Amino acid sequence: MGHGHAHTHATGRAEDRKRLQIVLVVTATVMVVEVIGAFVTGSLALLADAGHMATDAAAVLLALGASYVATLRPGPGSTFGYHRAEILAALLNALVLLGVCGYLAYAGITRLADPTEVEAGAMIAFALVGLAANAVSMMILNRSDTGSLNLKGAANEVFADLLGSVVAVIAGVVIVATGFHRADSIASLVIAVMILPRSFILLRDSVRVLLEIAPADLDLAEVREHLAAVPGVTDVHDLHAWTITSGLSSLSAHVTVTDEMLARIGVGGVLDQLQECAAGHFELHHSTFQVEPVSHRQHEDLGAAECD
Repeated sequence: MGHGHAHTHATGRAEDRKRLQIVLVVTATVMVVEVIGAFVTGSLALLADAGHMATDAAAVLLALGASYVATLRPGPGSTFGYHRAEILAALLNALVLLGVCGYLAYAGITRLADPTEVEAGAMIAFALVGLAANAVSMMILNRSDTGSLNLKGAANEVFADLLGSVVAVIAGVVIVATGFHRADSIASLVIAVMILPRSFILLRDSVRVLLEIAPADLDLAEVREHLAAVPGVTDVHDLHAWTITSGLSSLSAHVTVTDEMLARIGVGGVLDQLQECAAGHFELHHSTFQVEPVSHRQHEDLGAAECD
């Protein structure tokens, strides 16, 4: 990997940590405000949003910690470092979100059967505080351009809270206007429905990385075609692509090259062309190629031969 690319990656991660620190302070503060608001007004929607805020604060703290862990230097046995800590944090965030959805669904259905009166005016005021704070947090997180899945997990949490605050405000307005107190319970169910798809998307993306499935935006057939078009290349096999962490994809391949080309420009020249192809066409800055002369193909172990 080029030094410039690694430096840019590290700088982006450092800026992400500063954003997460700010969001953590905002989230924790609003959580306390909404807990107070839930007890003052008796609103399930506010209490649900406050509970979600608590999980958000924990999730952002986890994401922040994972981001620091990812900066630890690689060791003899951890040659890629600890970048996957970010993906594990994103996976845990997704599972927490799914748990929150389950709680909101249960509490909302229970309250629908036995509605209680809600102080709608105060509920609206507290929900507006949450709405403003979540909007600020979203603006901070959306300034990142690193593509970090870890940061995406934290942003999903904050976005779900923002939606929850909007729904809580609407529910409060409905109660003030019509006296329909079940609107509070319905609001909590709506919040759960809105969170669920984003939770599954984050879960899916995290699992794709952990299972080392090829990046979704990378067409391996196209990669093979471009590599095969490099002068002197006769075959591309054992092609693998995976994601080390969000924004950091890796590629490896065995490339068969004519003996004439190797004699003319050497292995170094061939590697330069292959890596330029991978980086220039596909933004793959971490690529490893095993260059094999055509004369070597007949000796390659394909699993049938045995060694003495």
